[in-house]
Amino acid sequence: MIGFLDGAVAALRVDGCLLEVAGVGYRLFCSSTTMSRLPPVGGRCRLWTHTYVREESLALYGFATEAEQDIFEALLGVAGVGPKVALQVCSAFTPEDLRRALVTEDIPVLSSVPGIGRKTAQRMVLDLKEKMDLPDLQLVGRVPDAVVAARSALENLGYSTAEVRAALAGIDAAPDDSLERVVKAALSLLDRPERTDAR
Repeated sequence: MIGFLDGAVAALRVDGCLLEVAGVGYRLFCSSTTMSRLPPVGGRCRLWTHTYVREESLALYGFATEAEQDIFEALLGVAGVGPKVALQVCSAFTPEDLRRALVTEDIPVLSSVPGIGRKTAQRMVLDLKEKMDLPDLQLVGRVPDAVVAARSALENLGYSTAEVRAALAGIDAAPDDSLERVVKAALSLLDRPERTDAR
């Protein structure tokens, strides 16, 4: 099995890249997270890899970090999650964000990923919390009800899932906070000039 590849980027594609190593071009499928960290064509990089083998297919997946590779491989162990959906998850979450979503059993956030329904998200929580090195729930704390409700309210206002997640992550919400306070605090972050251009 190939552990990693170190070479020059020969081509960049929507769903991955071609990496030239010792005169051989390897076709790698990558998450948007890894794609954002690749150098321009001609630049050198090292990608950690996973070889996905099935009777009808053979594909190579590349990752900018070992942590992302570990997350991808853990996701493949969840029933109903194939490599395409696992890449979607890696594109939507950093390894740290995914661990927090699993520990806090944040089903709405997990099921916001294309290809992940509520049942699959629940299965991810059950399967991955045991397999991954996660902190105790008591140390992290559950997501306050107001934050869960605020997420839905903000998305209904037209903000993307990524924008809402980032804004809510910047709020130190207490379990007894009101929905109104959480939404106002999030809007103050979302409406900053540097964020307005991103929408």
